[in-house]
Amino acid sequence: MKYLDDARDIKFNLLEWLDLDAVLKAEPYQEVDRDQLAMVLDEALKVAKGSVAACNEIGDRVGAQWESGKVRLPDGFAEAFGDLASGGWISATMNPEFGGMGLPEAVGTGISEYLMGANTALGLKVLLTRGAAHLIETFGSDELKKVYCEKMYTGEWTGTMCLTEAGAGSDLGALTTKAVKQADGSYLITGEKIFITSGDHELVPNIIHAVLARTPDAPAGPKGISLFVVPKYRVNADGSLGAPNDVACAGIEHKLGIHGSPTCSLVFGTNGGTQGFLLGQENQGLAHMFVMMNAARYEVGVQGLGNASAAHQAALAYAKERLQGRAPGAAKGASQSLIVDHPDVRRMLLMQSAYVQAMRALVTYTAWCMDMAHVSAGEERDRWQGLVELFTPVCKAWCSDWGFRVTEWALQTFGGYGYTMEYPAEQYLRDCKIASIYEGTNGIQALDLVGRKFRMQEGKPVKALMGQVGASVQALAADPVLGPSARQLGEAAKALGTVLQEIPAQENAALLTGLNAVPLLDMVGHVVAGHLLLQQAALAKGKLAALMQERGVDAADAKAVRALLAGSSEAAFYQNKVQAAIHFAHRGLPLVAAQAVALRAGEMAPMEAVL
Repeated sequence: MKYLDDARDIKFNLLEWLDLDAVLKAEPYQEVDRDQLAMVLDEALKVAKGSVAACNEIGDRVGAQWESGKVRLPDGFAEAFGDLASGGWISATMNPEFGGMGLPEAVGTGISEYLMGANTALGLKVLLTRGAAHLIETFGSDELKKVYCEKMYTGEWTGTMCLTEAGAGSDLGALTTKAVKQADGSYLITGEKIFITSGDHELVPNIIHAVLARTPDAPAGPKGISLFVVPKYRVNADGSLGAPNDVACAGIEHKLGIHGSPTCSLVFGTNGGTQGFLLGQENQGLAHMFVMMNAARYEVGVQGLGNASAAHQAALAYAKERLQGRAPGAAKGASQSLIVDHPDVRRMLLMQSAYVQAMRALVTYTAWCMDMAHVSAGEERDRWQGLVELFTPVCKAWCSDWGFRVTEWALQTFGGYGYTMEYPAEQYLRDCKIASIYEGTNGIQALDLVGRKFRMQEGKPVKALMGQVGASVQALAADPVLGPSARQLGEAAKALGTVLQEIPAQENAALLTGLNAVPLLDMVGHVVAGHLLLQQAALAKGKLAALMQERGVDAADAKAVRALLAGSSEAAFYQNKVQAAIHFAHRGLPLVAAQAVALRAGEMAPMEAVL
């Protein structure tokens, strides 16, 4: 399947919009510059459009197969994963000490979008391998780091996270997998885990599982969980592989999408021989695992963006070649028009583009905040880290929810053909849907946002965010082009602020918060997105004006402006950035006020209904 990218906007986010110099001047990144980062993105795109995208369709059509207790992946997956490993793409942002490139997270976001858009099944393997290795790097002993980290960061081995059990689901405190300490300091693991992404395959010689389990005397609930490294094959003292570690795949799920990614049920210790190694401290496993879970939640937001962007680009290309009916203003005698000329199709396409740009701005800005936290210290670090923690559930939930909506609109653009497997729209829609469910459902993300993140650091991050939004509104209020959009943002921010003040003061506040957490997160997502899009639009507007001046085009000469937009891809890009922000402000931001009306009413019907 051909992968159509949005490389120009990815580079705009990284190289034109964000203050990248504030990151690159710091010691960890002083050896790289903007040109090198642009080249890194170009090379990542080549791999994504090459072997990675080439096996996406067969991954969907044939899928992973479970045969005689083993998982077999579709043709092309081994070659593509080998390309990702040999190119260093698994660990582009990770520690060079263990084989990583050590690049900023903001660059890694662009790489991840390419991989997720080109082939989500392979993108997930990269995500989980990197995340499990980082857990070992963060909490493991020197010996564990030496044995596992480099082999995982370089793709010689892969990794997973093993949390979910049949009787526990999202309630990790109810898990029952056991870990019994042995005389040599290792643990024997027994239990079953379900919904384990890439839990078994034969792409690599070994798979390293990060497993949550309980020791015999552990407290009940979440406080009694520990974290263990459990390899599929034991590792000898010299680093070679030893005997199988009594980890068995009991089957794989038959799923709506991402068919090339095996979702496994794993059984540990059937024969009493599953060896595990403690990461960090006993009974601190859930806190440790949140390092990987939060990173994965952010990257699931990138998955929603990647699926949405690829779907939009496919719909846009189709609209530019599909003839149907006669559009308004079509030349007399013309038999049919391209559907891109029909107003309703243009509305769908620009709405797709606006939300894709909004998602990209959100995740890239969040990654930049990660980088700023990494290169800062003291209160400055706390400020950036506070924004990262505030934005993480929003990235995950808002981008996966609206990413799915974008894939739906993209499918609609194809008309009847979108509903067939002849075109890619239906696969993007199916592959995207799971993003709102795994790594903590979006309802859980919303509860985390309103129950924890609003209150952390005495509310400083959310206050800082609202201050930034207010500054954007004030800066653009008098702008002749963006002023009306800025006023829409101001109204949305005011509606959100009112809800945040009133709900805690209402009767049954705790219950109302639970009922309204999801729409509250959606309101926050829209306000942040509108704020970031307007920042980008102001920059794009200035760059377009500079281009016009350079080309000697008078802004009052409509014909000359149209000629410039038609003949210059750069001018068209900046024009579309401005128009996408305006469209989002007038079509997306009013949803915030509408939700505020419902939330302020204190309506409790779901709790009164007999369900």
